[in-house]
Amino acid sequence: MTLVIRSTADAGVLAAAARAQVLAIDREQPVSHVETMRQVVADSLSGRRMSTWLLAAFAGLALQLACVGIYGVVSYWVSQRTREIGIRSALGADPASIMRLVLRRGLLVAGMGAAAGVLASVALSRFLASLLFEVKPHDVRTVALAPLVLGGVAVVACLLPALRAARADPMAALRSE
Repeated sequence: MTLVIRSTADAGVLAAAARAQVLAIDREQPVSHVETMRQVVADSLSGRRMSTWLLAAFAGLALQLACVGIYGVVSYWVSQRTREIGIRSALGADPASIMRLVLRRGLLVAGMGAAAGVLASVALSRFLASLLFEVKPHDVRTVALAPLVLGGVAVVACLLPALRAARADPMAALRSE
């Protein structure tokens, strides 16, 4: 049997008064497991909350891996194109144009990854629908925000190789191979 009481009074005082009233009616009636509605709701959502925290932790880890991966790909591309970048610098390309070249390449890679991710999320969203709370599987804001966040991470990941390429000495780059 469950007794639910709605009140603005303190839960501890109200629980003691309710227990005393039940015992006054029937001394043999056990009164146990007194909880506030907030505790009942929190206990009922604890499984979903844990799943959400795990999903958020893995999403953060995936974002970090994407950042490291984009950095690695762009850095490798810059190291492979050192001679080309040196020739461009020697022929008069300013550092800003070299940075744009490297950033464009990195953002192209990130854009292809974001497009593949959006397509995969739309295709697999029905499997994640049971984990979503007050969010539709095809929520436009969420689907639009994810590539924007990845784009921001890609810009940050591409900046270091782009700066390194823009600051490269053209003569040293031409002598490197």
